[in-house]
Amino acid sequence: MSSENICFSRRKFITTTALGTVATAASAVAMPAILRAQNASVKIGVLHPVSGALSYSGTQGRLGAMMAIEDINKAGGIKALGGAKIEAVTGDAQSTPAGGAAEVERMNSAGVSCIVGGYASAICLATTQAAARYGLPYVVDVGVADDIVKRGLKNTFRFGPGFGVIAHTALENLVKLNDAAGRPAKTVMIIHEDSLFGSGLAKLLNAQLPTKGFQVLETISHPTPTRDFNNVVLKIKANNPDLVIPANYYNEYVLLARTMRQQQVRPKGIYSVLGGAASSYKFVKEFPEAADGIMDCNHWFNPLNPKAQELKKRVEAQGQFYTYEVYMNYSCIGLVADALERAGTPDRATLTEAIASSTWSGHVMPYGPTKFVDGQNQGAAPCNTQVQDNDIKVILPPQFADGKAIFPMKA
Repeated sequence: MSSENICFSRRKFITTTALGTVATAASAVAMPAILRAQNASVKIGVLHPVSGALSYSGTQGRLGAMMAIEDINKAGGIKALGGAKIEAVTGDAQSTPAGGAAEVERMNSAGVSCIVGGYASAICLATTQAAARYGLPYVVDVGVADDIVKRGLKNTFRFGPGFGVIAHTALENLVKLNDAAGRPAKTVMIIHEDSLFGSGLAKLLNAQLPTKGFQVLETISHPTPTRDFNNVVLKIKANNPDLVIPANYYNEYVLLARTMRQQQVRPKGIYSVLGGAASSYKFVKEFPEAADGIMDCNHWFNPLNPKAQELKKRVEAQGQFYTYEVYMNYSCIGLVADALERAGTPDRATLTEAIASSTWSGHVMPYGPTKFVDGQNQGAAPCNTQVQDNDIKVILPPQFADGKAIFPMKA
């Protein structure tokens, strides 16, 4: 072989090799990002108060969120992202607004695409504000203060109903129940915890109850935590109201109801609005006599929905109680997953737009069509429940009811 041929062969080999390398690189660049990222996960912040005074509710909320993530991943992940799995970045708000805001900072640094949770209104106000600085979409699980969605934050969405809707529904249903029973209830006492949740609700009730024909005899506030309700119950006994309306978190609600039982204070009705334990299977199981007959207007699942009942069985099979924190968070994660499918990207701005335009109906709640207006789901509505025969029944609205009201309460 001549030296010319040898040189030509070498040049041809080098050129061919170089072209092949360039072609391979070009092919990699041209490959759709969705295929190159098939195994990538989508990080979602799961933020709850799992320590401190609100730890029980926060732990229940985390349970619901993690069950939803597990179900979505088992079903193939986010199909629009090549089957990407949802990766939970969990956080503990430590039952304080400052603790929640600090966790948002950490989650932002971790690269989450969205945050779900918060639970308490005061925590949600702080965490949604912190998330807004980064254009980070935030789905509130429970927080009911209407200020959460009235500040013009484009990143904030609340799937469940807020103060205004719940209070209005509670009062309308109270009038219906009272009228149907011949109007036995005329006087009321309100017992509420003193944070944003309880104080805001007490203000609404004091303004609206008199317009419905009820006289508010006294309104008593208390801090969270409170370890002794004896003096409060003595005041209830002295006033002898027809109705007691508690608005507090789980531990205080249980202690108040138990103290009323111990002091033999039995009004015509205990009618809760967002009662922290009134619609709780844990309360019913552990203190059935104190819980018996209590009515509540609160977050609840659709008892006529097979998916809701199946989720209830799964939660109870784990030795846990099927509380509203569980199915509210389960539904919120489902909402985010649906938005990711439609967005086709974990990009925060695009995901925010997808959540805002949601019409998702795959949830377990007794809601109308999902539609967000200024961050509030217009289809969200509470239910009225009552503890009957060691169980909790929906008594209103009629289309979701699996029981009938007993009012006045049994003596």
